[in-house]
Amino acid sequence: MIGRGAFRGPAIPGPGARATALVGALTLERGASLLAGAALMLAFPRPGLGWLAWIVLVPGMMLIRSAPTVREAALRGWWFGAGFLLAALYWTLPNIGPGLLLVAIVFGLPWAVWGALIRWLVPAHPLAALIVVPSAWLVIELLRSWPRLGGPWALLGASQWRYPPMLGLAALGGVWLISFAIVAFNTALLLALVAPRLRMRLAAPALAILLAGPASYMLADEPPADRTLTVALVQPGVVHDRDERLAASERITAALPPADLIVWGESSVGHDLARRPDLTARLSALTPRGHLLVNEDARDATGRISKSSILISPAGIQDRYVKTRLVPFGEYIPFRDAIGWLSRISAAAAENRVPGTGAGVMQTGDVTIGPLVCFESAFPDLGRAVVERGAQVIVYQSATSTFQESWAPPQHAALAAVRAAETGRPTVQAALTGVSAAFDARGRRLAWMDTDRRGSLVTTLRVPPQSSRTPYDRFGDHIPYLAVAVTLTAVLAGARRRFR
Repeated sequence: MIGRGAFRGPAIPGPGARATALVGALTLERGASLLAGAALMLAFPRPGLGWLAWIVLVPGMMLIRSAPTVREAALRGWWFGAGFLLAALYWTLPNIGPGLLLVAIVFGLPWAVWGALIRWLVPAHPLAALIVVPSAWLVIELLRSWPRLGGPWALLGASQWRYPPMLGLAALGGVWLISFAIVAFNTALLLALVAPRLRMRLAAPALAILLAGPASYMLADEPPADRTLTVALVQPGVVHDRDERLAASERITAALPPADLIVWGESSVGHDLARRPDLTARLSALTPRGHLLVNEDARDATGRISKSSILISPAGIQDRYVKTRLVPFGEYIPFRDAIGWLSRISAAAAENRVPGTGAGVMQTGDVTIGPLVCFESAFPDLGRAVVERGAQVIVYQSATSTFQESWAPPQHAALAAVRAAETGRPTVQAALTGVSAAFDARGRRLAWMDTDRRGSLVTTLRVPPQSSRTPYDRFGDHIPYLAVAVTLTAVLAGARRRFR
């Protein structure tokens, strides 16, 4: 329960405020808040300092807490969020150009509410702060995860991908529960710093938060497995010509040992196979023992462009999945009528690709796979969707040729570890240009081929039965929805006290 206290001043600037509300009247504290938000990306690949996530929020929270008013705390929170998004999405500059600044300003705004809540609750209401502050953070992540608003890149919990014990929380409540624990621990540290009298009282809950992941990991049973699947991932590298790219993938595949499933990366086939039976026959000849999963990126007979995962057996095309969640600006421009001009000054999509209608599964031998394409690995709900349809292995196909020298490829591959832990399914990613990777059903890394390597990666997966389910599989996104309820209650309580 939130204790009595004053919630003075407006929590956030008005929704119609111009961008100058953020960039105007720059102060040292607001600039420091911007840098504090950007520093959070050090916990993600490539720096990979995942342990830093458990303390890196504290400097920004201290700046917010020291604000003289709730309004100023909200502005510093806004700057914090903008700094985080600028750092998290810097690699999109080739596609989005100056639109990145607009994205940071607009989507950084929800952190203003987070900042206002910190200013109100710390240290006056410590118990409420430990619950409300991380809940408000989850509401922001949930908003960012809405496909129409872009998608859930760099969710805080994903920073723990290298630590399987910490991923134990993902099996219980998804990446959301990890994010909640990280923000709650940072909040406990903040309370200990600004209110020394609370340190002894905070020791037990802080320790419980830190050990929750390892404890759940140790107490959980090892995922069952009743068969194995040998998977080969093909990574030819950056080859822009579609025929040369196809030939490079064929050469690598022809040299592979026998495998149950061979996976090529996104856009590995630049022709419409429905109109090229000769190519289909060539690809079928590469699968004497198992199946080949390619990815078609081409215009169909009607002139439309989609990206499709196509499963090929010795008998020809067996199944097809069309990518459902498209990359904003890379594969379509949101509100093209209004901001389509971005395609003239950047590498944003010249035309919108056509999305599929939803997740599906495919059968390779006696194993059911859930194919998803590239950016779709960022969405927790799609991993759950293919498991609900019977997937025993999740397969991602990716290509990040535009972003090879950035932090994006390893961040992208790391998401497969989180999806594996959430669903209790082994997960692989075949990237045309790297990173290709494989993880077991608890998110433990089995194989990794970085962007500087070319060739193939062969791994053997222990395949669980279709009936195997994690708590997250069963209950879904209950954690962020509870966070919405908590945050709304806190905001309404604060507004009521202000007007009283």
